[in-house]
Formats: sequence, structure tokens, C-alpha cells
Amino acid sequence: MPPEKNNPQRDWAPGPASPISVAAIVNSVGSAQRRAIAKAITLLESTRADHRAQADELLTALLPHAGNSFRLGISGVPGVGKSTFIEVLGLYLIEQGHRVAVLTIDPSSTVSGGSILGDKTRMERLSVHEQAYIRPSPSSGTLGGVAEKTREAMLVCEAAGYDIVIVETVGVGQSETAVANMTDIFVLMQLPNAGDDLQAIKKGVMELADLVVINKADIDAVAAQRAQLQITSAMQLLGLFGSHDEKNWHPKALLLSALNGQGVDIFWAAVNEFKTLQTANGKLAARRQQQSLTWMWERIDAGLKQAFRQHAQVKELLPQLTQEVLAGRLAASTAARNLLSAHMGRA
Repeated sequence: MPPEKNNPQRDWAPGPASPISVAAIVNSVGSAQRRAIAKAITLLESTRADHRAQADELLTALLPHAGNSFRLGISGVPGVGKSTFIEVLGLYLIEQGHRVAVLTIDPSSTVSGGSILGDKTRMERLSVHEQAYIRPSPSSGTLGGVAEKTREAMLVCEAAGYDIVIVETVGVGQSETAVANMTDIFVLMQLPNAGDDLQAIKKGVMELADLVVINKADIDAVAAQRAQLQITSAMQLLGLFGSHDEKNWHPKALLLSALNGQGVDIFWAAVNEFKTLQTANGKLAARRQQQSLTWMWERIDAGLKQAFRQHAQVKELLPQLTQEVLAGRLAASTAARNLLSAHMGRA
């Protein structure tokens, strides 16, 4: 099967002359037709007002068939080898009888607004496998290292029968941790020679990591082992281990070489250990419930912001207040309060 096109807008571009049959999309997604999966995700990502009701209808129809996959979030600095690791892991999982969906997030340019969306070219073997589906999406300025509709795309892939969903994020930073709030396990990838390891490890990210993977361990085994010890010590200092009981998961630091395929089996064994433990103690189900509430509030926040910008009085006042803020004649906080008052209909 030839690889799909990298640009999601070319997978399917619905227009006024292109009637949308949500029922047809649902049926096709259920039979795991790749083009239908692309159509469904593109509909969900659409910003057109006339597509929002159809997108909600689609999600409602797909929801009973979703939620049966294991969701794996992977993040790490650029160059750490995320794409290589995901391809090797995906092929390994397919050999084990799984069907793998990969949602990759490319950063959008702050200048042009565009994204390269080249992850399929970095996963050539996985992208053409019939048991795999790869979907690159632009971050479009969304913080958290994920695209705005990543959660919705996960549900589509789950409804299509992919039992492993991998979300690859744009990188690691103070705000780029949202992937931990939408996946079952959060994996942080590190390099063996990252310089000052304790400085490179950001506390906020480390506290969210369920597994830390030190990739490219074959390049310098001594440096990799040293990094493993330092990261393990850092996690202990951060108190991530808690009480040493067998009912709670304690984060681990693992060594592997994605390029050589070494350590992938050990990594997946650790993931299965995490899944078994968290399922038994009820934390996996509780995590999913919390994620659903987080998703709801994220959409509320986004909807309120959109409604605010489209409000007639706000649109009328915004140019004038913007100029006054730029000229230094009005404090930004005052301008914000005036706009909010206009939106709420107060004088």
C-alpha cells in the first residue's frame, strides 16, 4: 500500500460542493479504511463553522467504539531519536499482533504559520505497513506540544481498531507537557550526553514522566549508564518514588538504542508492567476520567475565546483599544477588562 500524503489538508478538503455523510464516515472508519480515517480527522480539525456540528455528531457516533486502546505519549528534545524509536517500536508491536496508530505533532512556524509535516518520511517502513496508521498534524500555536484536536484524533484511531495509539510531541519544555494529560503513560526521551544533566532535566517534566528512556546508548555506554544513574537519583530527589510498596508504580530510567533495535523489548516489558499495575490499583481508570474532564474544560476555554473574538462589541472596540495599548496610553489589564465588560454587556 503506498504511503499517504503528508499534508492532512490534501487527504480530504471538504467544501460547499462536497456533501459530508457522517454515517458513511463512521461506517468506513469502523472498517478501518485509511482514507475514511483521514477524512474523519480532517473534519474534526476543520475550523469552519458549518463543520463543527458535523464534527460533534461524528464524535458522538464514534465514542462507543473508542477507549479500548493503550495510549502512549512520547516527548523529548529535537534530535533525541523519537521518530526512529517510534518506528522500531511500532514494527515490534505489529510483530506482537498489535495495530499501531501514530499521531505526530509538528511545530507551526510563528512567521508563516506552516508546518513541514515530514514524520512519514522519517518512518518509511512503518508508514507503509497495513497494520499502522501515521497522521502528522500541525501544532498551530497550541501550547503543550500537541495539536488542538489530538484527543479527537485519538478517538478516531481507537474506533478504527488501533489498539496502540502513540502521540509524539514537538519537544520538551516548561509548557510542553499536555501530552501527559491525554495518554496512559508518558515517556520522556533523553540523550546520554546532555551536558549538565540536572540542569537539563526540568522538574515539571520529570514529575510527569512515567518512564525515562536514554536513547543512543550504543554511542557511549559509559555516558549512558552515568546518565541513567543521574536521572534515577534526580527522580529520587524529586520524591517520585514515594513509599516503596508494590501497589504503586515507580518511574524508571531505561537504556536503549533505537537505531540498533536494542532495548525495545525491555522497554515494552516495562510498559506492560506499568499497565498491569495501574489497572489493578485503579489509577489507570481514574487517569482516563480526569483526562475526560480536562478535555471538556479545554474545549470550553477554546469556545469562550472564539465567542469572545466574534462578539460584535468586542470586534468594534478591539482595534481602538489595541492602538491605545501599543501607544502606551492604556494599560493592557485595563483594556482587557473593558473588552470583557463589553462582551458581558456591562457598561
